[in-house]
Amino acid sequence: MNKLTRAELLAGYRGKIAAGRPIIGGGAGTGLSAKCAEEAGLDFIVIYNSGRYRMAGRSSMAGLMPYGDANAIVMDMGSEILPLTRSVPVMAGVCGTDPFRDIPRFLDQVRAAGFAGVQNYPTVCLFDGIIRANLEETGLGFYREVEMIEAARERDLVTLAYVHSEDEATAMAQAGADILVPHMGLTTSGLIGARTSLSLDESVDLVTRLRDAIFAVDDDAVVICHGGPIATPEDARHILSKVDGIVGFLGASSMERLPTEVAMTDHMRSFHAIAD
Repeated sequence: MNKLTRAELLAGYRGKIAAGRPIIGGGAGTGLSAKCAEEAGLDFIVIYNSGRYRMAGRSSMAGLMPYGDANAIVMDMGSEILPLTRSVPVMAGVCGTDPFRDIPRFLDQVRAAGFAGVQNYPTVCLFDGIIRANLEETGLGFYREVEMIEAARERDLVTLAYVHSEDEATAMAQAGADILVPHMGLTTSGLIGARTSLSLDESVDLVTRLRDAIFAVDDDAVVICHGGPIATPEDARHILSKVDGIVGFLGASSMERLPTEVAMTDHMRSFHAIAD
């Protein structure tokens, strides 16, 4: 299990950035995914309820729906994954809008369990229209996620923040999030990936606008990208090459679901060929 402090982890990340190397994180929905992530040398792992759903063959969007207690699921996943990790820091996806928890007290439990940091997930940043307006009006809005990040900072946890609009980017930068993550939506491709999504060029535009909003608050912020059409190493390389100041990538479905689908399907098909 990771023993480094928040300050030590962030210093390491900034050292990589200064050396021109990207910060790469990955979602882990199973213990095996976490072991592979550590073996591959990822800079951090994030576990949240969507990981359990996607690795059970369901859409990651299930993590935004009322199919389970998101925060309880993450703590249960932590008991599976944290004992397996030797040194890679593991971040907990915390549902900051959870109306049935005292979030500061829950963050104490997250830290005591061995998590190195948190990320705001499930997040209402992926909702818009009337549903989003009603969430904001009834005490379940994005501002609760901002408050969660602020409380996590007070507890010296590493803080990662998903953002999908300029206002959200500004708010999370002002809250002092350590790593800001422009979220392009549900990952495309694969057996259960999204079909409706921004294009890669549209993602370049949105990531650029979110970066600008973040840098207007803190021009030294660490910003990495995630989601939507950014599904392969080539896609991530495209974003990093087109948008100055984006220094890494966080993959979830792209790190564990997509390669698992390809590897298992191809391997199983190869057994059909043994008689050829």
